[in-house]
Amino acid sequence: MSSTVPKSSNIFWHDCPVGKTDRQKLLKQKGCVVWITGLSGSGKSTLACTLGRELHTRGKLAYVLDGDNLRHGLNKDLGFAAEDRAENIRRVDAGLLCIASFISPYRRDRESCRALLSDGSFIEVFLNMSLELCEARDPKGLYKLARAGKIKGFTGIDDPYEAPLNCEIEIKELDGVCPSPSDMTKQVVAYLEDKGFLHE
Repeated sequence: MSSTVPKSSNIFWHDCPVGKTDRQKLLKQKGCVVWITGLSGSGKSTLACTLGRELHTRGKLAYVLDGDNLRHGLNKDLGFAAEDRAENIRRVDAGLLCIASFISPYRRDRESCRALLSDGSFIEVFLNMSLELCEARDPKGLYKLARAGKIKGFTGIDDPYEAPLNCEIEIKELDGVCPSPSDMTKQVVAYLEDKGFLHE
């Protein structure tokens, strides 16, 4: 697969007079990326949307980048092989309060994104739900198709998921049940408040 990185050496970065610090002062918030990772069916998209709504009600500007939604547009040319998954993650760029919801099964890809934000504004949220729970939930019917051999390279079935080793937030199932979207959101918001991301 060919890279989308420009091969021309005649491309230069152009600095603009309004930068990150100016936007943060205007919005009375500190920019960050909340990177939600976990198996399919673990509640990533639900948490992302609930968190986005909660931040909006607090007057904070946030934007949700969802893996499935991006594959309808920007990343519609990509499949699910390891190199395509890496490219899917590489294309994601963010600013302000960005909520990124991706299976992102490989540690190296998540760590590449973390390395772009070396100021502590990359917040990895691991939805630590068991394969059994996610497969029982199976909201899109994808596990059933993967088990039937109709989907190849499906994370957790015939492709690995590498759990984070040092995530900022870990949300676990409780007695075999996924926590409510509200409870998960409260946990993330509490972290953002504590670290000063929701203040000027």
